[in-house]
Amino acid sequence: MRLPRKLAAAFGGLLAVAGLAVPSGTANAASASIPLAPYVDMGAWPTPVLSTMSAQSGVKSFSLGFVTGAGCKASWFAAYDPRQGWQSDEIAKIRAAGGDVKVSFGGASGVELAQACGDVDSLAAEYDAVVKAYALKYIDVDIEGAAVADPGSIQKRSQALKKVQDANPGLKISLTLPVLPSGLTSDGLNVVTSAKNAGVNLDLVNVMAMDYYQGAGDQGAKAIQAAQSTQAQLKSALGLSDADAWQKVGLTPMIGVNDSQNEIFYQKDATAVVDFARSVHLGMLSMWEVGRDANACTGALYKCTNVPQQPYEFSKIFAGYTG
Repeated sequence: MRLPRKLAAAFGGLLAVAGLAVPSGTANAASASIPLAPYVDMGAWPTPVLSTMSAQSGVKSFSLGFVTGAGCKASWFAAYDPRQGWQSDEIAKIRAAGGDVKVSFGGASGVELAQACGDVDSLAAEYDAVVKAYALKYIDVDIEGAAVADPGSIQKRSQALKKVQDANPGLKISLTLPVLPSGLTSDGLNVVTSAKNAGVNLDLVNVMAMDYYQGAGDQGAKAIQAAQSTQAQLKSALGLSDADAWQKVGLTPMIGVNDSQNEIFYQKDATAVVDFARSVHLGMLSMWEVGRDANACTGALYKCTNVPQQPYEFSKIFAGYTG
């Protein structure tokens, strides 16, 4: 998403990373999409405890951000090597409780692997290493900033994702892209069509319904409009029925005050979005970000929503969406 990685990157080099057992599960088994997977900023400090977040929020599954590139090497926000299974114990607890995780590559800070790696094979190897380390059934690639309009990395990423999906049958792949209420930008739509043309079986196109910089307004209505616009684009671009196109749409608003400051997503907006998602059987509902929701504070936007709320209030509203 659009918020910076925070204190963990500074502290990460001071902390020893122990090798942990790979959690149960397999990327080779076909599985249904996760209908609700709010993002957790794994770069927050102290490191979020997923099992505690799940127990206190009622949310079973999460999207974990972000794996970036330390050169052409997968890294949790330049602090931890995914190959060493960082957070595998917590991921195992989430799975044991009936949930699962997506690992999200990219984000607003750092360098996404497709821009760091020089060729398709080396990029695919890094994606695949993370899939194998956590026995993932789901991965997400969050493409922001200049990367959305970088033809070289777009093509390389699409080809690498195809290789990873071929090597891990049943692996679900989502693309997370910027959006306006009018839909994906032309650059974002190019990312989608590139993946299609490379043969990637896209599970979802997840849109960041936030930071439009359009001034104050009804952010629930704007998120719903963004989803409707994206669904129409995907129906056309991917040649889908209405129902199938809705299953390809993921929707991720930023709860509370957005980076734009005057665009504010309130609890009433969360309720409206959940009601809408139920009505169309949206492919996935998410939000940025559970740690901010848990803190329920006023202050820096990387850790606070800056709206009056109880801890996990937004998560509990979103938890009502089951597909």
